[in-house]
Amino acid sequence: MATTRSAHTVWEGNLLEGNGAVTFDSSGAIETQPVTWASRAQDANGKTSPEELIAAAHSSCFSMAFSNILTKGGNPPTKLVTSADVTFQPGEGITGVHLTVEGTVPGMDSEAFLLAAEDAKVNCPVSQALKAVPITLTAKLA
Repeated sequence: MATTRSAHTVWEGNLLEGNGAVTFDSSGAIETQPVTWASRAQDANGKTSPEELIAAAHSSCFSMAFSNILTKGGNPPTKLVTSADVTFQPGEGITGVHLTVEGTVPGMDSEAFLLAAEDAKVNCPVSQALKAVPITLTAKLA
C-alpha cells in the first residue's frame, strides 16, 4: 500500500530578504518551522533549511533500513544512533551527504556491521532518491 506524506511552505518576499514557514501537514508532529535563505546558506539562527529536513529524513530512513537488514540477517540491533550531514554549496546545490551510525548489535562483528551499513546506505529509499549526490558513511559498533 502506497502512502503519501505532505508538507507545505508559504514564502514571502525575494530570495535573499524573504522568509518562509514550513508546515508538516501529514503528521502535525513538528510545529511550523521558519526558513530563510540565510538559514540555508549561512548560520541557522533557530531556523530550518531544506538540507536539515533532508538530513532528518535520511537519518531516520537509514536507521529503519539498517535495522531491517540487521534483523533479517539474524542480528537485531539493540540501538542505532544515526546522524546525517547534508552539505549545501550556494551556486552548486547539495554537494553531498555523510551518514554516521553507531550501533549496539549483540553477536555481530565490526566487518559484518559495516557491510550491512553499506547495504542500508545504498538501498534505503531516501538514499535512492538522493542518487545524484555522493553519500558517504562512517559506521561503528558501540
